Amino acid sequence: MEKTEHFPLSLMPMRSLSLRLARSAIKMRHNARWRIDKLNPVHDLVMPLTGRGRYWVGEEEFTLEPGEAMLIPAYTRFRGRHDCGGDEFTGVAQHFMLDLFGRGDVISQMKLAKKARFPDWASLEPLVRHYRESTSRANTTLSQHHAFMVLLLAHLEAAFEGWQTRDSTPESQDQLSLHIMFVASRLSSDPLGAGVEDALASVPYNPDYFRRAFRDRMGMTPKKFRELKRMEFAANRLGMGLTVKEAALELGFSDPYFFSRMFKQYIGDSPSSYRLMKGAVPPPDSGDVLA
Repeated sequence: MEKTEHFPLSLMPMRSLSLRLARSAIKMRHNARWRIDKLNPVHDLVMPLTGRGRYWVGEEEFTLEPGEAMLIPAYTRFRGRHDCGGDEFTGVAQHFMLDLFGRGDVISQMKLAKKARFPDWASLEPLVRHYRESTSRANTTLSQHHAFMVLLLAHLEAAFEGWQTRDSTPESQDQLSLHIMFVASRLSSDPLGAGVEDALASVPYNPDYFRRAFRDRMGMTPKKFRELKRMEFAANRLGMGLTVKEAALELGFSDPYFFSRMFKQYIGDSPSSYRLMKGAVPPPDSGDVLA
């Protein structure tokens, strides 16, 4: 499966991804004499703030400068040196692992460019600087996990080129997790279309087996997951000012009362109450009195 309109990881529930920081962040501060030649047993994301570094990863040679980031996969030997400019080469590097459903390394399943430019560096640069300055030599904190996840997802989306699925066997648990992610992402990104059967059509597994595996990893069946995403979509539309009837019709419900019961089941409140809570006042004839 190649790059899609919506980056799949950004659509997954946070509990589906398990981020482990292998150590506290490395505060890079390198002068013209700096050299490195090593191999790490974990992934390494390098984010420069000043100066430039020159790296060799495999057969590729390139420079790395502010606004860009480089992800060095685990067990990949790399070399680097200062790029002979006047500025110090500074930034932050973080060793990490990222598991999908706690059952496999998702980075190893991705085709990534060796380096990529952050899409909104003006907004992310202060976060990178804060991440560098707030790091502790002793341990990592919850806020650092959250900040690094934001930076990591931004880089992965920019560097993403596709998935390592073509030469892999479907029996692999990593491959099964990937296909579950593909289905969940498709259902999340297209709540008005992509029915469950359509989403499952290209999955190379027995349908019953796949549904059980989906429920095991996601905590609900594909059908219930789709309904949850449809109700979340409806909640967003209600917050934008649609009436209950309009939101129901948009999702294909001819009976607004049935829609209201389902909305309350998944969101925890009636659509009319949710709409009022978001500040959308219904007109007198809207019918938004459904409990």
